[in-house]
Formats: sequence, C-alpha cells, structure tokens
Amino acid sequence: MTPSLILFAAAAVSGAYADLDAIDRQVAAFTGAPVGAVGGALTPVDRRLRLQPCRSGIALSWRTTQQMSVVVQCGDANGWRLFVPVKRAAPVAAAAPVADAIHRGDAVAIAITGEGFTVSQPGEAMEAGAVGDWIRVRPTAPGSARAEPMRARIERPGLVTLPMP
Repeated sequence: MTPSLILFAAAAVSGAYADLDAIDRQVAAFTGAPVGAVGGALTPVDRRLRLQPCRSGIALSWRTTQQMSVVVQCGDANGWRLFVPVKRAAPVAAAAPVADAIHRGDAVAIAITGEGFTVSQPGEAMEAGAVGDWIRVRPTAPGSARAEPMRARIERPGLVTLPMP
C-alpha cells in the first residue's frame, strides 16, 4: 500500500482555471523537493492545461511504490487527474557490458511523454536492447492491430518512452 497525502486547497476565486503554480507547490511539498531537483517534479505542470478549479480539494499520492510519479487528483464529481513525473538520480555508469533490459517479443508499456504529461499504452518489443537503447515497438492495445511500429527508448525493463518535443 503506498502512502498518500491529501492536501486541501481553496479554489482560485479570481480565475476560471485551477492555479497551476499552487499545484506545483503542493507537489513540491508532497515530494519534499522543488521542481527540477532530484526527488521533485521533473518539470512544472504544463502551463497550457486549463483545469477546472477543484472545490473539494486535491489529493496527492505516489503512483507506484518506486515513486516514479505523483498522482494529483481533484476530488470533485467531474474532477481531473494528472501524473507528474519525478526526477530520478542519474544512474551510475557501469564498466561491465550491459545486459539487455528488453528482449524481442517482451510485453512493454509504451509511454509517450511531454512537458508535464505522460500517456501510456501496452505494446510489444520487436527488438532487444539495453537501458538507453532505441528499439522498434508496436502497440498492442485493442484497435491497434494495424498500428505502425515506432522507435522508442528503453527506460527500464518493461518500459519504453517516446519523448515529445
């Protein structure tokens, strides 16, 4: 069971949209690190988002036990939910040869990431590779039978990412 913390924030009376700066501050308080620092949000919440003000309060929790991202959720009836990626420490370079993290045919999560958001779908590895390698993958979600293969970077076993500019 992952620990969760509920922070209640007053809705912004002056604006028609949620205060994204306040969300960034709440994420920083939850993680214990500022935006951009190891352990804190990777980037600020995307300023293009137009979220409805949350009148019942915002709940924050870790998405997984590895604490790779924070779930920010509005508790209103028609609320919203954000996944905020957390900055991890740079891996230590190994002198030994690196083993493949993903093998051909492995089931993977394909995560499309951009400034302040992440969307994922199931996929299959069409090539093998180590962490950091770019490999071909194809989506396997229902309705994606004719989906074209794409190139994605291996983040860890079972996860590949396709960063958006």
